[in-house]
Amino acid sequence: MIDPTAFVTITTEGDHVTVSIAGEIDLSNADQVEDDVTSAISNHCTSASVDLTDVTYVDSVGMRLFFNLVAQLRTAQIELKIIAPPSSPARRIVDISGLNAVVTVEPV
Repeated sequence: MIDPTAFVTITTEGDHVTVSIAGEIDLSNADQVEDDVTSAISNHCTSASVDLTDVTYVDSVGMRLFFNLVAQLRTAQIELKIIAPPSSPARRIVDISGLNAVVTVEPV
């Protein structure tokens, strides 16, 4: 059985914050992941990236948090980039959901 827990790691370098998420993001933990991600990105940042390389599953509730994050960071004028390798499970849902139309997703 796959562990449904998501692990969030924060790295700050100057005015840039990188949030790396591993595991699954679903109804059981999406609120906690959203809290972890939004609290890591302060208004003092100029840019942020969310690395989904090690995410194995994201449901629709999990995707909601990324759309909310895009809206929040646009309001705060903080540049956001999503990192999701083309062959990763997270990239598939990023592309299907249309998130790639509202935020930069790398690698292309």
